[in-house]
Amino acid sequence: MTGRIPQPFIDEVVARSDIVEIIGARVTLKKSGREYKACCPFHTEKSPSFWVSPEKQFYHCFGCGAHGTAVGFLMQYEKLGFLDAIADLAQRAGLELPREAQAPHEPGGVDLYQVMAGASRFFEQNARDSERAQAYLGKRGIDASTGAKFALGYAPDSWNALLNRFGAADEERRRLLQAGLIIERDARAGQSPGFYDRFRDRLMFPIRDARGRVLGFGGRVIDQGEPKYLNSPETPLFHKGRELYGIYEARQARSDFKRLLIVEGYMDVVRLHQAGITYALATLGTATTQEHLNKIFRLTSELVFCFDGDRAGLAAAWRALENALPLARDGRELKFMFLPEGHDPDTLIAAEGAQGFEEHLKRAVPLSEYLVRQLIEQVDLEHVDGRAKLAALAAPLFKRMPDGVYRELLLDRLAGEIRMPAAKLQEHLGAAGRESSATGAQGRGPAARREPGAQPRPARAEPTAPKRSRMSAGRGSLLSQAIALVLHHPAAARSVSGWSELAQCDLPGIAVLTELLNQAAGMEQPSTAMLLERWRDRPEYGRLSELAAASGMVDTAAAAGQELQMAVQKLKDSVGPGRRVDELLRKAEEMGLNSDEKTELSSLLKAKSHPGGGS
Repeated sequence: MTGRIPQPFIDEVVARSDIVEIIGARVTLKKSGREYKACCPFHTEKSPSFWVSPEKQFYHCFGCGAHGTAVGFLMQYEKLGFLDAIADLAQRAGLELPREAQAPHEPGGVDLYQVMAGASRFFEQNARDSERAQAYLGKRGIDASTGAKFALGYAPDSWNALLNRFGAADEERRRLLQAGLIIERDARAGQSPGFYDRFRDRLMFPIRDARGRVLGFGGRVIDQGEPKYLNSPETPLFHKGRELYGIYEARQARSDFKRLLIVEGYMDVVRLHQAGITYALATLGTATTQEHLNKIFRLTSELVFCFDGDRAGLAAAWRALENALPLARDGRELKFMFLPEGHDPDTLIAAEGAQGFEEHLKRAVPLSEYLVRQLIEQVDLEHVDGRAKLAALAAPLFKRMPDGVYRELLLDRLAGEIRMPAAKLQEHLGAAGRESSATGAQGRGPAARREPGAQPRPARAEPTAPKRSRMSAGRGSLLSQAIALVLHHPAAARSVSGWSELAQCDLPGIAVLTELLNQAAGMEQPSTAMLLERWRDRPEYGRLSELAAASGMVDTAAAAGQELQMAVQKLKDSVGPGRRVDELLRKAEEMGLNSDEKTELSSLLKAKSHPGGGS
């Protein structure tokens, strides 16, 4: 899925989606009062702690803490990105995606996914009919069921086999060209006008997205030839720096992942899956990018890189480490597995089987240990100069890491090698210029962010300043209660007046409340889910989801409206005369007032008793 989805369309999709129906199709739900319950699909349990609210259009597990909307459920359960989840719900609701969110297509109306699907079927049929292809698959130890699982194909040894099958008309040839399946001859090089097939006499590996749609192909020579592997070019569908080979097949094999394994080649993935290592993926002939890593960490918290133990493998491992550092945060495990000399995953699985392979996997080195080991190899720790050089080598790497316990523990480990107090080393490395992790809003489960370009956002609903006065703490609690009331009963926002004046309040997070009130009041039939989806790509999303998952304070929209109106009034009072009265009363109790302050307090109390003024 590409493009952007307009917010009004997202609102409509969420409004038309029934979370009970969506979840009930995948999990056995049982009615319990106004809600539904089940054993949680995201962790193992015997007693149901997973609840679904049709009123809020929201789910929450009291066991593992998973919660969200119908969109979030599809993202977590089906391992879909945000755009694909919206597309799935839109199709279910009979809605057509807006033009800006649709797949790239030509004016003729045939989108490129259809073109790629037709080409994949063509190659797959050729593989079944070709003795040459079948002999090669047999030689590599690939059985028929695995070939079918990965839709392995064969591009005939011809300049125009695919072209003749799908490119009879000019418009068809233009679509094949746009999909990267054919190449236009270069008239400047003296070639005659026309086109020819990009892939010839190659075993074909369809590269599919998480939904199983073919985005591109990887073609491997059958015998000798260069290049050994030929990938589709960059197209409107295919971007090799984003895609992972085997992600569709891995998702088909299991619904959750303890870990994912990144290997280097298509055939490695195929052979590992055939042996039962169904959590293997591969990058597409390029270094592991942060986009790859973001996709992986939506599926699991543990990632193992698998590399050959030669010089090229070590170089690739270090590039992967550098790209992974900005995403190395608390709760995630990144490891490096190096294969015995002379082996790649394909040959190791053939020699030792799945059990032997996983024994090697158990010896994978954590990122922190691998980083320190690699740096230590470049210095002599017996001398001050060497230890100082180690700190200098580590400095740019630490600047790439986000703050957190993981970074602090790694710093302690390095400080031990340098023989320097961790606090001193921290001071040396410095906090300036440190790159923060850009992996999504805080507090959310596996998920995908929307397209970039959003405007700067207000602060979180509940700031965590180290010290706050009793008055500030009280207002913060009141603010959280007000936000929770809007989230639990969005329709109540229409009965609240005077909230626009809250803009005068200096309490951090007040802008979140006013924006929520404005959003809820502007919706015809607002729901908790509709409000939350307005905030999915913003840093406040995690805290808002937590408030939505908490038990409600009142049961009806009418009661919520009354409570919300009182909360708004109290917040307004905290920035008006009421706030000054509280300050003066507190000062009178603690140290006394001077004559001017006594006069001011008397006037404010009189005004508070007679808000209308006059005689």
